[in-house]
Amino acid sequence: MKKIIFLFAISFAIIGCKNEKTEELPMEAEETAINYQSFGNEITDENVLTTTEMMEKSQNLKPGDTIDVKFAATVKDVCQKKGCWMNIETGAEPVMVRFKDYAFFMPKDIAGQEIIVNGKAYVEEMSVDDQRHYAEDGGKTPEEIAAITEPKLSLAFEADGVLIPEVQNN
Repeated sequence: MKKIIFLFAISFAIIGCKNEKTEELPMEAEETAINYQSFGNEITDENVLTTTEMMEKSQNLKPGDTIDVKFAATVKDVCQKKGCWMNIETGAEPVMVRFKDYAFFMPKDIAGQEIIVNGKAYVEEMSVDDQRHYAEDGGKTPEEIAAITEPKLSLAFEADGVLIPEVQNN
């Protein structure tokens, strides 16, 4: 009996004194896959410039120049008749985005959303008639539309593909 008690005591001592190091591995950053609604040509969310980087690349454009670029931006407003154009925030003046060959349209309720656009940035001179047309489509008042009296030189964008993040319901 003494031997049994002695064996239990030694077993407990060995188990209690066991100094086993357990190394905690750092948690790997979880990659959250973002699902997108895709419009136009198929594009990816890789190698996307920020709005600031895109504006820096386009600052020296002159009428007739174009640059191919893919960047992320926030939608300011969308054509409320068809979704056939949108304005995006740039930190300065919003940039008018139209869609290549009038081949696709945007949902009309995406103002304020971050999106990814791919296509060509260019400088254009927009006529008074075109400015008034877009102002009307955008829901401007008759007074605001009548106040447009001169052509405007501005940065524009022709998108061939757009990604809009899908809303995740958890």
